[in-house]
Amino acid sequence: MHTRIEKDSLGERVIPAEAYYGVQTHRALENFPISGLKPKRAYVEATVCIKKAAARVNKGLGLLDPKKADAIIQAAQEIIDGGLREWFVVDVYQAGAGTSHNMNTNEVIANRAIEILGGQKGNYSIVHPNDDVNMAQSTNDVCPTAIRIAAVLITENLLPSLQVLENALFQKAKEFDRIIKSGRTHLQDAVPIRLGQEFGAYGVNIRNHRERIQHAEDNNRELGIGGTAVGTGLNAHPKYREMMVKELSGDLKIAFRMADDYFEAMQSLRPFVELSGAIRNLAQDLIRIANDLRLMSSGPKTGLAEINLPPVQPGSSIMPGKVNPVMAEMLNMVCYQVIGCDMTILLAAQAGQLELNVMMPVVAFNLLHEIEIMKNAIDVFVKFCVAGILANEDQCRTYAEGSMSVVTVLNPHIGYAKAAEIAKEYLQSGKPIRHIVLEKKLMTKEQLDKVFDLRGMTEPGIHM
Repeated sequence: MHTRIEKDSLGERVIPAEAYYGVQTHRALENFPISGLKPKRAYVEATVCIKKAAARVNKGLGLLDPKKADAIIQAAQEIIDGGLREWFVVDVYQAGAGTSHNMNTNEVIANRAIEILGGQKGNYSIVHPNDDVNMAQSTNDVCPTAIRIAAVLITENLLPSLQVLENALFQKAKEFDRIIKSGRTHLQDAVPIRLGQEFGAYGVNIRNHRERIQHAEDNNRELGIGGTAVGTGLNAHPKYREMMVKELSGDLKIAFRMADDYFEAMQSLRPFVELSGAIRNLAQDLIRIANDLRLMSSGPKTGLAEINLPPVQPGSSIMPGKVNPVMAEMLNMVCYQVIGCDMTILLAAQAGQLELNVMMPVVAFNLLHEIEIMKNAIDVFVKFCVAGILANEDQCRTYAEGSMSVVTVLNPHIGYAKAAEIAKEYLQSGKPIRHIVLEKKLMTKEQLDKVFDLRGMTEPGIHM
């Protein structure tokens, strides 16, 4: 294998000649053979976008040689377009703050820029990873900025998926609006409800979560790039901060803004906790909704069987004909993973000290991972589950008519105590509730006909 020698302040290392990474990345490969997990695509792209913007800004400020700047910009664009991705190799679990990730990015861009200028990889006299690619930057402001940019970019993909789910649930609410079923509280019979009302509530819930996630995403648009090492902006031109935000906003077509306080932007991981928390909150409600669908579709002969979920694959390797609610099960598992990611982010975020939180690499992975899998799970859940749900109307009505809790509508007429006696007798004797009421001469047939309107019971009011 052809090799080259590179050295840093700790000494020399032998690097594969074809490698676009350099000595600091090589040390990270030696030091952190932990998980085999590599940085998320969005994180790589966001970091590279920062390098591209910095080269353009530093060129415009007269601080970076135009030829070097143009080569860095070209190299960065090639990576953004999908090239050289195999050289972003540092494990997710790495040096604190993300120094290894930042240097991996600096070295890959530098070596490609060197080639563009006619040199050989590793000849950093042409383009230097630290002096040129990392000019006016520190890992400490690059990595939190990259996480914010990446989080915004992929949340922008999640939000439309949530809108599609919301719309699909509202469509089912409209489709099922006429279907009366028994409500259930404590998993016991309750007063009637329309199946459409249940699905409408699911739609409203997703809308509320979407709005809160959107608000949390907006808080990640505040960038601390230009804080450099501790927030002071040492080694960066006074105009650098404003120009970087303008450059990144134009490049990515997203309205980023300067941090109100660059020290806070580097000390606190608050925006990541807020966004992750909003997604975790969505996850716990999606678990609830998925479990409702599993319960309502249970059976088909020994469960509730109020709805049918679309069959998408055989459900058993031994029981012929069995079909399981696999899309709801998948969504549950994804949501459990999201909650685990959120807990990791929460613990990492409180672990900062003084001017920096060094736990950013694990936050970057978990935040982007949870958004990514949530978006993908919702997409297939809508396509292969929600869109094809069918209602078993007769079964729903049978349960509603047979529910003991319809006696609740009698409370204003005969009182809670007498209604409870009727409910008890109904359970013991199996006689219809109407028959028991007439037998006891508590109400007339005409009165019962007006009161026992199942559809009316699903709306506000006292039935007279």
